[in-house]
Amino acid sequence: MATPDISIEFFPPKTPEGAEKLRAARQKLAELHPKYFSVTFGAGGSTQQGTLSTVLEIQAEGHDAAPHLSCVGATRDSIRAILAEFKAKGIRRIVALRGDLPSGYGGAGELRYASELVEFIRAETGDWFHIEVAAYPEMHPQARSPQDDLQAFARKVQAGANAAITQYFYNPDAYFQFVDNVRKLGVDVPIVAGIMPITNYTQLMRFSDMCGAEIPRWIRLKLASFGDDSASIKAFGLDVVSGLAERLIAGGVPGLHFYSMNQAAATTAICQRLKG
Repeated sequence: MATPDISIEFFPPKTPEGAEKLRAARQKLAELHPKYFSVTFGAGGSTQQGTLSTVLEIQAEGHDAAPHLSCVGATRDSIRAILAEFKAKGIRRIVALRGDLPSGYGGAGELRYASELVEFIRAETGDWFHIEVAAYPEMHPQARSPQDDLQAFARKVQAGANAAITQYFYNPDAYFQFVDNVRKLGVDVPIVAGIMPITNYTQLMRFSDMCGAEIPRWIRLKLASFGDDSASIKAFGLDVVSGLAERLIAGGVPGLHFYSMNQAAATTAICQRLKG
């Protein structure tokens, strides 16, 4: 079973110690030969500068890197300036997202949806950027209905997205059903599966509550039963996520995008198991 392309996501470190840890993790993860690394940002683009400096460091190490760009709370002029800077630095790939409003933030900005951001990037820069957008196999938490969510996704692709990365999930049927549904709408771009390694139960529950990713009951109960036994949590998590990835690969997934949390061990272990 050939492993598809992988990509790996980081968040910009906030401290010099965090930056050192990320460099060490990146060195290990580079051995997996990912197609590219992506770098997130804070709510309302609050760490956009940290995103760019991390991307430039990754590029300097000889790897392809994609900054995340959000439009929420931004103006067309501010996004135009960011795109010009990306272009000047030789960045060719972007993950384009609506993003979340930081708490206490007033307006949504001039571009309200990711589809409008994608359209703007294309209008400003033509085909310079390879644009990835987000997909939600279990529905975006703010979508009114599954059908609305599918239409919103289709609009992002019609606006000019090249490919999509999904929110993480633990039910492969949700992914395959989503792909079938968007294919029926005439959307034919690659839909890469987002993979979240399981290493910490409370952290996973917190993330999943925020983003609407479902943790199947059997996984939740098993994780809860381990209490503070982190070795058992990691071993079980490795089995679950490797099994999920195997199902996705067998079903023809075009790529796996690992949410690394700036750690190397879990992503490396999953990829080694897939190759084994």
